[in-house]
Amino acid sequence: MVDLTPPSAPRRHHVWHRPTGDVLDEWSWLADRNDPETLEYLAAENRYTTDWFEPHAELVETIFQEIKGRVQETDQSVPSRKGEWWYVSRTFEGKNYPVHCRGRSFESATEFVLLDQNELAEGHDFLELGAFDISPSGTLLAYSVDTDGSEDYEMRIRDLTTGSDIADVITSTYYGTAWSNDGTHLFYTRPDEQMRPFQVWRHEIGTDESSDVLVLQEDDQRFNLEVDLSRDEQWVIISSDSRLTSEVWLIPAARPTSAPASVGGRRDGIEYRVEPWGDRFTILTNHEAEDFRVMTAPLDSPNEWTEFVAHQAGQRITQVETFAGHLVLHEWVLAQPRLRILFRDGSEMIPLLGTEPCDVEFDSNPEWETTSIRFNHQSLTSPAAIYEDDFDGGRRLLKQVEVLGVDVEQYESRRLWAPAPDGTMVPVDVVFNKNTPIDGTAPCCLYGYGSYEASMPPWFSVARLSLLDRGWVFAVGHPRGGGEFGRGWYLGGKLLNKRNTFIDFIASGEHLISEGFCAPGRLAIRGGSAGGLLVGAAMTMRPKLFASVIAEVPFVDVVTTMSDPDMPLTINEWEEWGDPRSEPYASYIASYSPYDNVVATGYPAMYVTSGLNDPRVGFQEPTRWTAKLRALGTGDKPLLLKTEMGAGHGGPSGRYEAWRDEARTLAFLIATC
Repeated sequence: MVDLTPPSAPRRHHVWHRPTGDVLDEWSWLADRNDPETLEYLAAENRYTTDWFEPHAELVETIFQEIKGRVQETDQSVPSRKGEWWYVSRTFEGKNYPVHCRGRSFESATEFVLLDQNELAEGHDFLELGAFDISPSGTLLAYSVDTDGSEDYEMRIRDLTTGSDIADVITSTYYGTAWSNDGTHLFYTRPDEQMRPFQVWRHEIGTDESSDVLVLQEDDQRFNLEVDLSRDEQWVIISSDSRLTSEVWLIPAARPTSAPASVGGRRDGIEYRVEPWGDRFTILTNHEAEDFRVMTAPLDSPNEWTEFVAHQAGQRITQVETFAGHLVLHEWVLAQPRLRILFRDGSEMIPLLGTEPCDVEFDSNPEWETTSIRFNHQSLTSPAAIYEDDFDGGRRLLKQVEVLGVDVEQYESRRLWAPAPDGTMVPVDVVFNKNTPIDGTAPCCLYGYGSYEASMPPWFSVARLSLLDRGWVFAVGHPRGGGEFGRGWYLGGKLLNKRNTFIDFIASGEHLISEGFCAPGRLAIRGGSAGGLLVGAAMTMRPKLFASVIAEVPFVDVVTTMSDPDMPLTINEWEEWGDPRSEPYASYIASYSPYDNVVATGYPAMYVTSGLNDPRVGFQEPTRWTAKLRALGTGDKPLLLKTEMGAGHGGPSGRYEAWRDEARTLAFLIATC
């Protein structure tokens, strides 16, 4: 018989001395992963979660088979050309990971296997590919792997003429690589003990990593370093970014041992990104432009900026991609992403599809010399599709993701506007099966994020259909703190305005109920990472509003984490949340931090996930939150904590286990709402 007695973490006396006064924290010890009792508690929670799901095993298996049955398991991406080769990724039925290939033509792009991730995963429960970077000559491949979710990658170099790895091995690398023009040197980043990418190194192919040269080190702990090779392969671009300020350095790719040269220096509050554009540079910047504008500068005077695309308030330019004869802007306008193509003479064209809320993103466009652009389009009711637009106005559909056995015409989406208490109108996108009555009887899952100026475009999900076909409504909220309406929308939900994010989200849920999209008492909320903070804070503020909460790797112990500069991602996060070691942030953050606001009350049903090796949201945050909720909560709703003992922030890496993981989440929602 299944034992559904919840685990109980022992209490140990500990007092935090904070500006707001001393705080007793009897679960602080759970931050020590080397304490055997910590691992025992995590194992007990995992057993309890497994036992809770046992009576729902048939539902989990049914949903898993539904998800799997909608996916074309043996499939391939659209081949993309780089130089004389066409590149493609393939998936095979029964295999967890993609296989990367290339060929001499569009039709033969699968001819040569470059890297089989399934082979790399043999003997490992987890595998994540970091770098996958082919040298300009097409003869070498730099790739890196993480086998435990810690985001600590080991880099190797594969000779593509033989298909074998050469002797070079580079340990403890992070994201980002750049080849020299002749393929003799490889630039890469390294993280510090806090997992902050703070160094760029240069490796000479054929030498031991002990001979690698430090190119640039960022000592200001607010900043992260990135490195990349420009599309025209002429420049190695090094960027250093905090939440408020940036600096860019350039190295000629033909002279890889040259010292990096700063483009515009570093000025507090000024952000900029640089892309070479043939005879000039483009600079995307917020200098005298809250929602950013595009400047150009001569190659020999990169700090002399001239405006090319003017600032338009509320029209946030998020990205610039340059090509030989044109550039492409990605921007958010009225909570909707779009692409805008501009030519050197200033003329422009905008690829747009459909009228419902949708997502439009760059697809693979590696070639510098091109007269077309590929982009990806999807919405809540339209599976992802790859289009190619010619600059003469022609459009081709290159691939529409097939959803097996599904008529997508049976689903409908709408945009709603939820009034926040201060009068702000918050967009909420909803999708439902047309057979579902919108009369206040349906269960609804509201998803949100609302931090870091990250905008949440509507996306298609084959897994979500298992909810919609069971009469659910799914909604995506766009609270302040994201970037859907430009920089002002972000500023309205960060630092001392952060509570607006949670208030907007609550207002979105209330609006779904008042407009008949959700039955009272049947509203679920879901979010991950900073979105886990969102759902945790919303639940803390209004525990009776929600029936069920999915909090995935949630950032919920904000005061403790942001008070410890030795923890990963703390110092460079102060510009997002504030530093609670002093007022006014001490009191303000404490007012919403979910861990600090657990009280003796009944809480919704909760499914909390965590990764033992997570370098972004430490496993201790969801663990301690769960332990405290168990001790103080007075309700009888299920509270589950599932910790991936061999993974990190993203959860399981194999696609089949990821589908099964999602099936468990959806089964939890169905069973508790």
